[in-house]
Amino acid sequence: MAGDAMELYELTYSDLLLFTANEVVESADESQRMESVGRMVVETLGPNGPGLLAVTEVPGAATFRRNLLPLSRKLALLNNEDRKKLLKEHELGSDVPLKNLERVVSSFAKNLKYDKRFESNSSCERNQLGVVRGDESFEADCVLFKNLGDLFNGLGYCMMEVGLHLAQICDKFIGGHELQQSLLESGTAKGRLIHYHSTIDNEIIKEAANRRVKKGSKTKNQIKRNKKMDSKRFGSESCDEKLSDSTMWQQWHYDYGIFTMLTVPMFLLSSNCKGITEESEDSCVPCDQETPSPSGHTYLQIFHANKDQTFMVKAPPESLIVQVGEAADLLSMGKLRATLHRVCRPPKPNNLSRETFVVFLQPAWNKTFSLSQYPLEHLHLNDQRSRLCTKDLPKGEKESDKLSQMIRSIVPSLSSRLRDGMTFADFSRATTNQYYGSKGLQSNGPLNGIAS
Repeated sequence: MAGDAMELYELTYSDLLLFTANEVVESADESQRMESVGRMVVETLGPNGPGLLAVTEVPGAATFRRNLLPLSRKLALLNNEDRKKLLKEHELGSDVPLKNLERVVSSFAKNLKYDKRFESNSSCERNQLGVVRGDESFEADCVLFKNLGDLFNGLGYCMMEVGLHLAQICDKFIGGHELQQSLLESGTAKGRLIHYHSTIDNEIIKEAANRRVKKGSKTKNQIKRNKKMDSKRFGSESCDEKLSDSTMWQQWHYDYGIFTMLTVPMFLLSSNCKGITEESEDSCVPCDQETPSPSGHTYLQIFHANKDQTFMVKAPPESLIVQVGEAADLLSMGKLRATLHRVCRPPKPNNLSRETFVVFLQPAWNKTFSLSQYPLEHLHLNDQRSRLCTKDLPKGEKESDKLSQMIRSIVPSLSSRLRDGMTFADFSRATTNQYYGSKGLQSNGPLNGIAS
């Protein structure tokens, strides 16, 4: 797994607030320190930096994270009907096909509005569990997830606030009010609770599906025929083998919003505590245990354009990671730089899953992009790099350039997706189509566009 580890620049929440409190800093030394911090933030997020940083000591974020992230795997392993009821109770949806037994990710999403306030009582409690009498299984699930909506909203609004403050800092040091105003005009952000599957997760999902088929009066021979059909469809390797051979959970891409806010991921070691067989009616009891990252980093990998090198991202525990998207790059006229990234998968152990919560901050759909002052070399950078010839390069640089060209071959250039005067809605559609459309560069890639 290529790439050295990179420690992120750390911005404390208290410093973040100082910039946006509109209070006069009395000490000259403190004023000078804050000026230095602000410039460091913009430099870190700018063309010469990695394009992401960590915000530490955010009140409440650690508690929300610790309680919300473990629910991601539990949701992913619920049967479709119970999960559908629970998601509806908490006003959540999904942007991946959850009925797909071969999926390597499960994502649970909701649009969050800036003018909404965190409600103390969950929808599950308000509706007295929202269950039909006698449905004990779903009632137990609902008790387990009773705070799901509150935790999702609470962490989401916490991260949105951090993003707004950071936009204000960037505006101050690059000039204007474009970033913060664009976020406020949008009024919404998308939150996603994401579970990156371990191999065991897919074993559990497929075993549970076979059990439901059996209970639906299909015979053992029919189940075996289904397995043969799966083998023909997906090749001689099983789903588990495919997953264990994979080197990533998510392919290289840019996010196309303004900021992507991420929690430091939580890693879980999974097991199927109570196996399911064709002869047994035992139900699946998934078990998980939090564990440190096997390599001490987040398995979020970035391509640092200025250094022409990949880095694994290391972030302080319980911090929030802020990553620049393409809309911020465009609105800042290249003074901020979008982060090219992917999510890697550790080769061992194969029962390791990754949980994270992400909030995508974006401009309004009708926001238009002007290219009149945008640096043309940034717009066409991908095109230029993809045409580089490696035969005349020194040997030490050839491997780096091969990686660079591989990345550019699967990441559509900005110039292929953007036109002057295009709205954010049109840009997002063009971007999604270029990545994941029927003829997109990653039409068969991991995650089908779910961001990290």
